Amino acid sequence: MEEMPLKALIEALIFASDTPLTLDRLKEVLKEVLKEVTKKDLQRLIAEMMAEYSLPQRGITLVEVAEGYQFRTRPEYADWVKKLKKTKPFALSQPALETLAIIAYKQPIVRSEVERIRGVDAGGVLHTLLEKKLIKILGRKDVPGKPLVYGTSRRFLEMFGLKDLSSLPTLKDLALLGSPAGEEQLPFLPVEADREIPAAPAVGDLIHQETETDEPPYEVAKDSR
Repeated sequence: MEEMPLKALIEALIFASDTPLTLDRLKEVLKEVLKEVTKKDLQRLIAEMMAEYSLPQRGITLVEVAEGYQFRTRPEYADWVKKLKKTKPFALSQPALETLAIIAYKQPIVRSEVERIRGVDAGGVLHTLLEKKLIKILGRKDVPGKPLVYGTSRRFLEMFGLKDLSSLPTLKDLALLGSPAGEEQLPFLPVEADREIPAAPAVGDLIHQETETDEPPYEVAKDSR
């Protein structure tokens, strides 16, 4: 295939995907007709497409989000898109936002640690975040009681427009934006100012790991209350 038709094919696949399309998935779809295509080739073509869609006369952009690529409408046209879709904006309560921030920066984390940081029961909020697929159950910590371990999902990255967890702002970033940097003022951002990437799950400490697409059964939701 010539380069331009290949670029058009990639464009069509990204457009048709319901979720951000990863390079691995894109390569898997194309391998039947393009056995020689590499991730580097795909990255180069997608980078060219992102530059083309960044032009101000475009109504949509191609962005890297949630470890994949997705077409999105430009922010300046948000009000018009809302009129067309007639949907209510997605909203989270303050307790849910605080809990989500704690999980994002401190993952992998168990319920008791979330409650220690917030100072209140977190069972109901955790259940809500699980239902909205913003967090997922990573497994159970291999300690007495086998508490559930939580982390953020790809849906979380997609919702907040993040490429990956390393894209989370640090307290230094927030301070530059005029946000308070002290822990007393931001108890829901329990992360050191120079910390860039949340800790990865310690595999040895987790058992019975779940996949991101697994729906938590009723007994799991009940256990998280």
